Amino acid sequence: MPKALILTARAFEDIELLYPYYRLIEAGFEVVVAAPEKGEVEGKNGYRVKADIAIRDVEPSEFDVLVIPGGRAPERVRLEEGALKAVRHFFQEDKPVAVICHGPQVLISAGVVKGRRLTSWWGIKDDVIAAGGIWIDEPVVVDGNLVSARYPPDIPLWMREFMRLLDARGLLKPTPQPTA
Repeated sequence: MPKALILTARAFEDIELLYPYYRLIEAGFEVVVAAPEKGEVEGKNGYRVKADIAIRDVEPSEFDVLVIPGGRAPERVRLEEGALKAVRHFFQEDKPVAVICHGPQVLISAGVVKGRRLTSWWGIKDDVIAAGGIWIDEPVVVDGNLVSARYPPDIPLWMREFMRLLDARGLLKPTPQPTA
């Protein structure tokens, strides 16, 4: 069973975490949520998720895909050396990465956006550009292993493109067809 890692912290954008969480489970992934501390984490709008593991204890080689939701969480996640190590691993190994909204802040701190095409929440556009990224104002941008989106209304396009990438990488199992 393929494994997905979601890096988050307090004040995540609820739907930006929950949508890919359930979509990946639906696709047959084991989904692991990592936060600065193991235990319950509350989103901006009051939804709660269980962090299965502390970020410092993540072994990135155990995971096939990475998701970084937005909200205020990336401001906290980017301070965790374990998160930066994980992000660098995913980019060095060319593993699929999905980021949305403020999620690219973690990529910036990990030093992996230079020369990459991506989008984000408009408020961090200048940060992406200052880090050497090529910021594009589109609902979803795919650049190799990286699939980025701007904000919640872009989620269906974001996940559609991420699932296409996972399928192209052989990470999705064929869905059995019902028999008549």
